[in-house]
Amino acid sequence: MDLASESKMSSERDDGRPAPPTSLPLEGGPSQRKKLSAPRISLSLDQSEDDLGETPDDLDINVDELDTPEEGDYLDYTDHEMDWEDPSAANRSSTNDSYNTIPTYSTEEERQDVKLWRTVVIGEQEHRINMKIIEPYMRVISHGGYYGNGVNAIIVFAACFLPDSNREDYHEIMENLFLYVISTLELMVAEDYMIVYLNGATPHRRMPGFGWLKKCYQMIDRRLRKNLKSFIILHPSWFIRTVLAITKPFISAKFSSKIKYVHSLDELQEIIPMDCIQIPECIIKLDKELKEAAENSKMSSFLQGAELTSRMEPDRAGASGS
Repeated sequence: MDLASESKMSSERDDGRPAPPTSLPLEGGPSQRKKLSAPRISLSLDQSEDDLGETPDDLDINVDELDTPEEGDYLDYTDHEMDWEDPSAANRSSTNDSYNTIPTYSTEEERQDVKLWRTVVIGEQEHRINMKIIEPYMRVISHGGYYGNGVNAIIVFAACFLPDSNREDYHEIMENLFLYVISTLELMVAEDYMIVYLNGATPHRRMPGFGWLKKCYQMIDRRLRKNLKSFIILHPSWFIRTVLAITKPFISAKFSSKIKYVHSLDELQEIIPMDCIQIPECIIKLDKELKEAAENSKMSSFLQGAELTSRMEPDRAGASGS
């Protein structure tokens, strides 16, 4: 037995596996790659166990002759690998981008959202106001400047800007408008204040109901009730007088004493400064018509009185002659 055979036998382990070499060959020469061939396989299911080792020559596979897969083929394989496990995976992969994309919220959309909804706190309770639905009626309340020492606010409430009660969304509008009025009042008022209620030029279908007025009074903060110094009603009608008479049992005597009726803009101007108060055109027109009617009434009364006097003078003359 030669040295190479002894070395080979000594390198074998007891379990038949080759042991790692303990020395390196010192002989030169070019290193050669060992060519491996795949075992013979049979694809026939009809052969017996004895025929498994016999395979045609055309099924011999030479590993060295196999082409290395291209990178594109590998990526194509990985893309469709899941299709074998889940038939619906291809559909999910095609819409994967839609699942991963997060909808953006632009600054303009955020600004529009703030315009559409406003969050307010009334009586330690948070409320959301639909600003879009009350947008046509927001002029119902406005700031009319100041009076007295310059810190007492004048709050103007124009009933002519209220919605018609025959609208289908009337109750929704009034609910949001109520929250808007109360929250705006709290923002406008810092010290003492007065409310000027423009009642004229308001048809009956736009007049606020008894329940709405009662709710407004009950929701007003105690500070606002205390700081209210005067509640002026311009151009009072029989309807508003009736409503106030009905609500009198629900309001305090102090509040009732603050109510004052004013019949013209000239009379209102004698009480408060009118420089910053925006009077609607319909109110100005009504005030002019009422003034003309009052003057005509006075003139008619004067003429009737003069005619009556002229009729009585002959009777007096005849009586004195007799």
